[in-house]
Amino acid sequence: MQGVVRKLFTDKGFGFIRGENNVDYFFHRSQLHNAKFEEMEEGDPVSFEGADGPKGPKAEDVYLD
Repeated sequence: MQGVVRKLFTDKGFGFIRGENNVDYFFHRSQLHNAKFEEMEEGDPVSFEGADGPKGPKAEDVYLD
């Protein structure tokens, strides 16, 4: 799935991605594969796999496009 980084909490190591389906997905820095979390910016395009998390949609296997 494609999306853009909507919000980052760099001090906490997580953020949210707005998917192409207009749904927000939680992601943890451990799911980012091809970039450093600290170098990401809001609005960056990403590819990811959507999944069901314990508190709602989450992003897995996140790649900075």
